[in-house]
Amino acid sequence: MNDPAYLRWCEAMHEQPSTHRKQWEFCYILQALATHGGMTPGMRGLGFGVGDEPLTGLFASRGIEIVATDLDLQSAAEQGWVDTDQHARNKEALNGRGLCEPAAFDRLVQFRFMDMTAIDEDLRDFDFCWSACALEHLGSIGQGLRFIEDSLECLKPGGVAVHTTEYNCGSDIETLDNASTVLFRKRDFIRLARRLRRRGHDVVLNFDTGDQPLDLHIDVPPYSQDKHLKLQIAQWVTTSFGMIVRKRGRNPLASKFGA
Repeated sequence: MNDPAYLRWCEAMHEQPSTHRKQWEFCYILQALATHGGMTPGMRGLGFGVGDEPLTGLFASRGIEIVATDLDLQSAAEQGWVDTDQHARNKEALNGRGLCEPAAFDRLVQFRFMDMTAIDEDLRDFDFCWSACALEHLGSIGQGLRFIEDSLECLKPGGVAVHTTEYNCGSDIETLDNASTVLFRKRDFIRLARRLRRRGHDVVLNFDTGDQPLDLHIDVPPYSQDKHLKLQIAQWVTTSFGMIVRKRGRNPLASKFGA
């Protein structure tokens, strides 16, 4: 969060930098894609469970074509996402901050309702895909891990998937599973990474949870809008975690731009 790149991404999203993990997740996704060649005009990106996040508008402002998806309205309402303003009702809501000029946004962005556990089969050949703190709400650890694998089917060879989610940083054994929110353990990510690497994909994992004063602070309900990097959920301490996967093969478009 002290890195100049973090400040640049906050400015691009029209946000003041804060010590809140949700903001970190957005900056992490943006920086991961910039580092791995996914932020170039003419590319195609696919967003899962986009809610009210600013990423779709920011990508479109860079000349990137986006297909943004979210759960249908009835299902989202049943799960409480509508009441908490964490659901995308329509395409226009994805540019609520005005990050992209309206005509360009209308031309570059498509929006559809979709369940992340049943990805539409026509969503293929994207240069990158992403999800921000969504896959922990798919019902179980197994479902979340399967989603990460399934998302790779949407990518071109060499395409990049970036997903953030909940990480149980207090236990690698006991955790919260088979619930509306699940907490992934280090062992879950390592098991998935091994499986993906055996299939020829490249995987980036980083389990460093920091040792600065704020890294040691545990936020408890009602949660703060700042100083919110680690938090208590039931008896577990959790934080945000990011995984980067480059699909096996080489993306000709990414290669063209030096990725």
